[in-house]
Amino acid sequence: MYITITAQSLSGNFGQSATAFVDYLEKENEGKPMPELEHFFDQHHNEISAEEVIKEIDNNTAKLKKSEPKFYSITLNPSQGELKAIGDSPEALKQYTREAMKAYAKAFNREIDGKPVSINDIKYFAKVERQRTFKGSDKEIQENQPYATKILELKQQVRSIQRGETAGNIKKLQKAIERLEREAPHQLNGKRIVRDMPKPGPQSHIHIIVSRKDASNRYSLSPGSKYKASEVEMNGKTVKRGFDRDAFYRNAEKTFDNLFKYKRNYVESYTARKTFLKDPKLYFSMITKLPTNERAMAFKLLQKTGINTSLLSIPTNKLQLTMKAINTLKRGIGKAIESGSIGI
Repeated sequence: MYITITAQSLSGNFGQSATAFVDYLEKENEGKPMPELEHFFDQHHNEISAEEVIKEIDNNTAKLKKSEPKFYSITLNPSQGELKAIGDSPEALKQYTREAMKAYAKAFNREIDGKPVSINDIKYFAKVERQRTFKGSDKEIQENQPYATKILELKQQVRSIQRGETAGNIKKLQKAIERLEREAPHQLNGKRIVRDMPKPGPQSHIHIIVSRKDASNRYSLSPGSKYKASEVEMNGKTVKRGFDRDAFYRNAEKTFDNLFKYKRNYVESYTARKTFLKDPKLYFSMITKLPTNERAMAFKLLQKTGINTSLLSIPTNKLQLTMKAINTLKRGIGKAIESGSIGI
């Protein structure tokens, strides 16, 4: 499970309203018949309209400055292994979202009316998306790019000849284009993978828009707080503040495992991701020290993302990876983290 939290963008042409973000989340519904539409939902309701989401978020911004985000975007990105475990079920994902948002509420070191923040204090709306497309940062696009560049050059030559600007053999150029299309290393259904092409396999994930203010519109609840847990004097009173992202990520992961009896491998865990980011060498060492069956599964999961695990095929009692090998593995695993492809 790969989870992100992002503040509303207020720079450039982005406005104060949630309209643009909600419109973006509605993109998958374009052209679909009514029975196939994916609706927004919250903790207690289904089939909430985009208009209601915008109204509720925009009207829940009391005393917030123009420079402050009015909402945050949370994405819950299950790996394909996790999606397979739940049969890629939208209803299971909704159930999980509602439980994960309880963990979100508990991560706040705040009190409202003398009680810890609970899910009833959180104003959020979520939506399941079933599809992902290839982006420029994906390995498939980057490794196909030299072919894409050459194909574009050849197509420009063809158009130049067709306009009578230059002389040349169009048939020869078209054959060269066809050859490059076939030789591109990453193909899908017999076609070169390009940007915005839908990714294969289950790709379901959840987008959540959560208000900066609590449901009563009185208190600010910022998951972007730089404090995990602290207290401060305000108007003569001691006030708790802070949000523990680590606790949220760990508990959201545990929630999935407990709900669906999911057997999580080390490389899929939030603990592994933290270790990788802080100490890559320790991360690789931990993998080699896993029990035989778990280590084999870890290698299998990493190999699915295109990572060369032969670099880890060394004695488990003494890790001796060169810096070149470590950096090679870091690049591959870093991309896997960003795409959520192994859920770490």
